[in-house]
Amino acid sequence: MTWVTAVARLRECREPGVLVTVATVRGHAPRRAGAKLVVGRTDTWGSIGGGNVEAVAIDRARELVGALDAEPELLEFALNDKVTNRHGVQCCGGVVTVLLEPLPVVPAVAVFGVGHVGLELARILARQELDLHLVDSRAEVLAEERLAVLGDAVAQVHVHHTPLLPEEVLGELTPGTHVLIMTHDHAEDAALVDAALRLPELGSIGLIGSSAKWSRFKHRLTTEGGHDAAAIDRVKTPIGLTEISGKEPATIAVSVAADLLRTFERTAAEQRRIRLAHSAPPAAESA
Repeated sequence: MTWVTAVARLRECREPGVLVTVATVRGHAPRRAGAKLVVGRTDTWGSIGGGNVEAVAIDRARELVGALDAEPELLEFALNDKVTNRHGVQCCGGVVTVLLEPLPVVPAVAVFGVGHVGLELARILARQELDLHLVDSRAEVLAEERLAVLGDAVAQVHVHHTPLLPEEVLGELTPGTHVLIMTHDHAEDAALVDAALRLPELGSIGLIGSSAKWSRFKHRLTTEGGHDAAAIDRVKTPIGLTEISGKEPATIAVSVAADLLRTFERTAAEQRRIRLAHSAPPAAESA
């Protein structure tokens, strides 16, 4: 498997990894500058020459895989018998610099309803590094020519045509996926909200609409759906930034996208807090 294929595989499987590249070589070394290695949690693909250089790079890459907010970094190796190495001696005589670039798992977003607002939102989100799911029961709004505006997307775009039960897509989404519900049909919206609330592993849940619509939904979710107040509080409605009041599709889309990016930051901050709490040493017992 080539390194390009390995990176694509990690992205498709939503697994973190690190791309390791021989950045510079002075003198003799096992591989030339540009050689690459991809490191996942358990597997590796490619090689930067084996020996101590590769083993140390893999060790460090595995540390970066498990870290939040990991940054690219350089490692330098002197390849001579006077240097004590962690994984044996390499005495080629040169000096090698290796670049480690983390490949994090990107956020995932599912937009249910690709009408006027949904398409404008997709155009904005497609410019972000994320997995973007577009779901609609109407074939015509998912037509190739209509979605051509997403042709240069940075995001990985996944299109789901669901003529019967759009809510079934919810069960296929990866844990942590943020869900935005904005279909053309209030009954479809209600079914999606009900189904989303039954999947605690999902990320945030947003619903477009008025306070009157939400009031009716809450009554139905409580009396017919059996959801308690804590579950219903998972739904944010109206969606978007409250400071932006415009109702044009593009304006709403900008507002929703900005609020979603803020949600990504809050989620990352909470993950960091939890990680730090778990890694902190226990407090010493008092005598």
